[in-house]
Amino acid sequence: MSLAILHWSLFASQLMLGLAMLAALWRIVSGPRAQDRILALDALYVVALLLLVTLGIRTNSQVYFEIAMLIALLGFVGTVALAKFLMRGEVIE
Repeated sequence: MSLAILHWSLFASQLMLGLAMLAALWRIVSGPRAQDRILALDALYVVALLLLVTLGIRTNSQVYFEIAMLIALLGFVGTVALAKFLMRGEVIE
């Protein structure tokens, strides 16, 4: 019984994360300003990270968790670089 509940709750969470990913993609495409697009990109990588974590729980594989950590690191650095570019017009001083 407990395994079936875990299976269906992971399925439901992955479905909702997929919908959140579509909403973030829509904001990237239709964002009126660059700041909106950067925030949507930030939300997109967080949702992708959570989707990989739920996939790792579902398949019981450690590879997905390592990929999620890599996405978190690169996503943070990318968001900081884009924010710095919008503020100053250059990334490297």
